Amino acid sequence: MIRFEDVSVTYEGAAGPTVAGADFEVSEGELVLLAGPSGVGKSTVLGAVSGLVPHFTGGTLRGRVTVAGRDTRTHQPRDLADVVGTVGQDPLAHFVTDTVEDELAYGMESLGLAPGVMRRRVEETLDLLGLAGLRDRAIATLSGGQRQRVAIGSVLTPHPRVLVLDEPTSALDPAAAEEVLAVLQRLVHDLGTTVLLAEHRLERVVQYADRVILLPAPGAAPVTGTPAEVMAVSPVYPPVVALGRLAGWSPLPLTVRDARRRAAGLRERLAARPHRGAAAGEGHATAAAGTRAPGAAGRPRPAAARPAGTGRRSLFRRRFPSPGPVPAPVAHVAEVRSLSVRRDRVQALRDVDLTVAPGETIALMGRNGAGKSTLLGSLVGLVEPSGGTVLAGGLVPHRTPPGDLLRQVGLVPQDPRDLLYADTVAAECAAADRDAGAAPGTCRALVSRLLPDIADATHPRDLSEGQSLALALAVILTARPPLLLLDEPTRGLDYAAKARLVAVLRELAAEGHAIVLATHDVELSAELAHRVVLLAEGEVIADGPTDDIVVSSPSFAPQVTKILAPQRWLTVTEVREALA
Repeated sequence: MIRFEDVSVTYEGAAGPTVAGADFEVSEGELVLLAGPSGVGKSTVLGAVSGLVPHFTGGTLRGRVTVAGRDTRTHQPRDLADVVGTVGQDPLAHFVTDTVEDELAYGMESLGLAPGVMRRRVEETLDLLGLAGLRDRAIATLSGGQRQRVAIGSVLTPHPRVLVLDEPTSALDPAAAEEVLAVLQRLVHDLGTTVLLAEHRLERVVQYADRVILLPAPGAAPVTGTPAEVMAVSPVYPPVVALGRLAGWSPLPLTVRDARRRAAGLRERLAARPHRGAAAGEGHATAAAGTRAPGAAGRPRPAAARPAGTGRRSLFRRRFPSPGPVPAPVAHVAEVRSLSVRRDRVQALRDVDLTVAPGETIALMGRNGAGKSTLLGSLVGLVEPSGGTVLAGGLVPHRTPPGDLLRQVGLVPQDPRDLLYADTVAAECAAADRDAGAAPGTCRALVSRLLPDIADATHPRDLSEGQSLALALAVILTARPPLLLLDEPTRGLDYAAKARLVAVLRELAAEGHAIVLATHDVELSAELAHRVVLLAEGEVIADGPTDDIVVSSPSFAPQVTKILAPQRWLTVTEVREALA
């Protein structure tokens, strides 16, 4: 169905090919996972299948790509639209209508399908993806995860023979991700649909793949094999495989179920070892007083913030006058009391209480649309409360001039490109240094630490999703705000990049900076967060130490917790340190 014949892709100005030596075939009715570190060319490979590379992106494609017998060199993307359905990394770039139902119907209208067929397929897709309750909602009012489901649904309704998906679960909560993957399996098994998808959260998808195509490095030839074969040699692998490597299991497990069957001996070795569950406190007051950071081997959190740097960079990079004096020190970096937010007809938040202490890292978790991004927006002044109070650094965010507020709070939104406006990475970093009053090279050093090998001359719009996120994070971190807000900070990041991000954020927390992150990445929460706050339908339903919340949750427990239960281990790092 899909055939790559010695394909290489080189973009204008690049030192070498982004993809080289790609020679593989994907058969009809096969689900193939495209894996590899950030920036190795996964999106380029997917774009070559849909014809977007090189017809839309530019660059030089050598070799031959055929889809259902059609050569993508001679067929424009519009000529492949009846065969290939594509969902890119950014759902917003995918939409052409205003409401959910219209978006699901648009692709079929473009292909000239009969109205009766269109109506039936829209209803089927609404049910398949759990979108029935959002039928009449404006897309602009949806959460990031809801938009991602709509984007996937819009390519399912025309019934393409090939689905090309770039990070299809990156903004989905665990339950929604399972639903989407179950739908893909049904299409593969029952209808013979061919699926090629790229995903960094391998713990979600690797067990469903018939084969894995690994891109080990930029310009390196792909490695193809079964999931078990490729995971044994891959530089990127999920926690279940990392635990299997640590324990010496062979063959390596790919699912929690397989790992649990082999874990009895490991549990016995760990039974007599002290672990973080023994030290867990009750309630978030204990967490705020100084529980250990997960995976940090007993490192205490500071009781009070140390002096933090300041910055004048806004969410959309507007320049403001020099900020005023820093408010007097407060017991909490942020405090939310009885907060309610109504957006159009939707009650996004109701009666939310939250306190954030200096040096504390809090993970906001919950289903898509639970109100996590709205809560972050209220802390940075982008959302005005309809009831209750919000204080950040002693200031009322929505009533505070941006220049004053940004001295206290920094936000990295779900779409990191909202922060990037310069023509090169070097210019972006230079502007960040100037805005923050930091020494020249501060931002660039952070970029290199988070994701090495990003060239100074690269245009930010040419970066992958993970690389854009690393640059946006570096831009905000350059100012070192006392309160750092991150909305889905690991979208597009591989495991190594995520580990580097965790190291940077731990250092900031140790210096007294408070961090609040909205995430569906349960592995990140286990590795980093002191507290987890669960939201549902705009309400806080749980707030406590990370291990107290996630260990008891079938949806939000990390893989290591599920494998080693009833013992209370959260991460491979903890297990490795206990066995050392």
